[in-house]
Amino acid sequence: MAGTLFAQNKETASAQKRPGINLSLWKGISTQRPDTTGSTFLNIGIFSSMNRLAGVGINIIGAVTRTDVNGIQLSGLSNITGGSLRGVQVAGIANINGNDLAGVSLSGLTGIAGNNAYGVMASGLATITGNNTRGLLAGGLLNVSGEQATGFHLAGLADITGEDFKGISITGLLGLAGENLTGVQLSGLANIAAGNATGIQLGGLGNVTGGTLHGVQLGAANMAVRARGLQIGLFNYYKESLDGFQLGLINANPNTRVQLMLFGGNATKLNIGARFKNRLFYTIVGGGTHYLDFSDKFSAALFYRAGLALPAWGRWTLSGDLGYQHIETFKNKNFGLPPRLYALQARINLECQLTDRFALFASGGYGGSRYYTRNATFDKGALVEGGIILF
Repeated sequence: MAGTLFAQNKETASAQKRPGINLSLWKGISTQRPDTTGSTFLNIGIFSSMNRLAGVGINIIGAVTRTDVNGIQLSGLSNITGGSLRGVQVAGIANINGNDLAGVSLSGLTGIAGNNAYGVMASGLATITGNNTRGLLAGGLLNVSGEQATGFHLAGLADITGEDFKGISITGLLGLAGENLTGVQLSGLANIAAGNATGIQLGGLGNVTGGTLHGVQLGAANMAVRARGLQIGLFNYYKESLDGFQLGLINANPNTRVQLMLFGGNATKLNIGARFKNRLFYTIVGGGTHYLDFSDKFSAALFYRAGLALPAWGRWTLSGDLGYQHIETFKNKNFGLPPRLYALQARINLECQLTDRFALFASGGYGGSRYYTRNATFDKGALVEGGIILF
């Protein structure tokens, strides 16, 4: 009797471990026993469950593999692997791997690797990796890498890396590196590197670097804690002084003095402006009233100027700038004047610093206003201005 039981148990264990072919209608209805612990080298069915796939699996609905997949797995809806994938997975809805992925995973909606992913993951909705990613990650809306990522990432909405990112990230809205960026972030809205950024950040709205910028930020608004690179945008800012260079409408850094300017002139008669003055370069934004004469109805203008200032002698400073002015004539358009104009202007300025927070200045230059709607000059002539600078 003992000999008979031993022989039966040996035969059962051998059947459980024996690799083979799995032809499956449904879970439990297949040519392979449900408790098989060996490998399957060929799986064809509607919905299959197996221990390990070492070969090819093709299912109309899906497949569940308790351990690893080494080979090719194709399913109409989903592939679920408890261990790691080494090979190719294709599913209409989802590919889910509990451990690592080394190869190619293509899914209609979601691709998930519980730990690391090396190779290509592409999904119509989202790709998610628990730890590190190396290679190509493409999600119709979202890419998420739990820790570090290296390679090329493409996402319709956002690309998020929990720690360092090295490579190229292109997204429709947001690119986010939880720590350092080395490479390129390109997004329609904003890019964020919580640590240092070495490379290029190009965002439609803005870019943020939480540490030191070594490279280029290009966007409407650019911000960094420290800068050893170039910021190009409408507004540029870095908090701590290093070797950064800024090109924009408004540039602010630890060396920037924000000053209030009050002045009058023969173009717009009464003006107020804010000057952002660095060591050599400055920009001015402001507005003025009565571009037309005081005897006319109300008219106003907004202006922007950028220039270079050089110390002359003692308390005197000589500067020069170029400016653009947008002019609104309001109700004057009812009397045959154009409703709006623009002006291009050039000035030379002489400034005397009377105290640390008070200065006088006088300006002379030339400007001309033109129509927006046709190639013609409305007015031109010399500019004469003078006023005070506070702070």
